[in-house]
Amino acid sequence: MSNVITLAVPKRQILETSTSARLAQVFASERRGENDVFWLKENAEFLNVLQSTGQDAKDTLALYDQFYETIETRIEFFPQYYRFLLSICLDIEDLRGQGDTSEKLVRWVQTEGLALAELSDLQRMEARRLMARRGVHCSKVDDGLDMRARTFMSRTAQFALPNKKIAYELTHTVFYLSDYGTRDPELTPEAMTSLEFVGLWAFVEQNADLLSEICVAMRFGGKAPPQDWLAWLHGHTGRFDFDPGMSVVASDNYHEFLMCQWAGMIAGNVDGFTAAPPPGVVPVFQSPQAGFAPLRELSESLYGMHERRTADWSTMRPAIWADLSPEARDQVARAEASSACFETFFEYFSRVSLLLRVAS
Repeated sequence: MSNVITLAVPKRQILETSTSARLAQVFASERRGENDVFWLKENAEFLNVLQSTGQDAKDTLALYDQFYETIETRIEFFPQYYRFLLSICLDIEDLRGQGDTSEKLVRWVQTEGLALAELSDLQRMEARRLMARRGVHCSKVDDGLDMRARTFMSRTAQFALPNKKIAYELTHTVFYLSDYGTRDPELTPEAMTSLEFVGLWAFVEQNADLLSEICVAMRFGGKAPPQDWLAWLHGHTGRFDFDPGMSVVASDNYHEFLMCQWAGMIAGNVDGFTAAPPPGVVPVFQSPQAGFAPLRELSESLYGMHERRTADWSTMRPAIWADLSPEARDQVARAEASSACFETFFEYFSRVSLLLRVAS
């Protein structure tokens, strides 16, 4: 676990710095108030992207000065949000290259045993990672954690089936094991296959948010994601809209917007943030809509075949093609061409093996 992955750290250019400053203004002061938990979530994610991609944040951090000064009071009153608050404080200090508040917070979190109250292994992994950034280790939190995480990641068959909950748990497990790309997470071939399986159905579904996280996780695991995926994400990012007629809502697509750009910086050849809402526009992020659902069409085609379906893609392809719309056929064909493991993915996606076990 001591090996270091060499990432392509983005060049620090004036254009990207200016764009990141605009995004900082959007998230820090235009969308929500600082006492809103969604403010904590959005800014923790934005600062994490800045920090993990090596951005020059000197023209963005002043917006967080007042919040940073009050963060000790905030965590005392809102201990339930300690992971958000720790993440924000750690990233501000690491981006600045100075500050000792986060070390106080980490030790307070340890004393209060907040990480021990987490029931989810994923949340325990996040808490462990945050505390370790200031040299604090909580052995009780660590018991059996990595073993359970690696067992989860190695169950490749489950990741061929569309399940967003475990898909995001998979990507975040890689994020935490790799400490966001600063060390080798030592992923097994099975874990890498799990990532590629999720990437395939996310690409078919055109789920840019999940596909972006998969591309980042693959890169953190030491493997370059398919160029077709990255190219599609780059084009998708450029089609975002910022509708000035809408009010800010929790369900807009800001996270997808951030993740697309993060994937470009970590796994692609993008030097920094390339897009942001223009000044004067209500900062609501609207994802481009495809207008068709290729993953649903593919699933419905297979489901309608019942016992006539097989696990062999070359056999099933003509029958499936007859059921799909031209747009869905094109997207599935792009997924097929993007990965050498598509046929293996389809074996599990077809669920024929499950059908045989029930029949026996």
